[in-house]
Amino acid sequence: MRLIFLHGPPASGKLTIGRILAERTGMPLFHNHLVVDAVGAVFPFGSAEFVRLREQFWMETIAAAARAGRSLIFTFAPEATVAADFPLRLSDLVTGLGGELVAVALRVDEADQERRIDSPVRGEFGKLRSVALLRELRPSMRRCEAMMPEPRLVIDTSSVTPDEAADLIVRLIAG
Repeated sequence: MRLIFLHGPPASGKLTIGRILAERTGMPLFHNHLVVDAVGAVFPFGSAEFVRLREQFWMETIAAAARAGRSLIFTFAPEATVAADFPLRLSDLVTGLGGELVAVALRVDEADQERRIDSPVRGEFGKLRSVALLRELRPSMRRCEAMMPEPRLVIDTSSVTPDEAADLIVRLIAG
């Protein structure tokens, strides 16, 4: 089992690239908003129950995939309501079940991020769409990004298209 751990800040292209990657590899895409939105329908974002259930769903789903030998793509946006040790525990879970975590970090420059953040396509899920809130959250997101696993690949999505980014990841995992 291989877990492609695609992480980066809001509007860096995680879901777009993840969709293309899923299409090209046949791996299912487990993007973080599937769980964030489901749990957020019942509990306020950041509340104790929200945080507990969100992580439980992420971990249980990924563990079940690992036990079944089913590779998948997981998109993740580091932010302050996620436990600092979550990426390490996730990696330990996957490797402990005989799998491999392949971390891919997406980066985006601030101007591109702000241009993308209020895109109507971001309305498909409960994604951050406010430039003002993005600016307020940036310092904490940067601290959280520093806790991510060492990436095997870093992609600047300000300088490559989503198709090119997916191609880079396909080449990495084909290896």
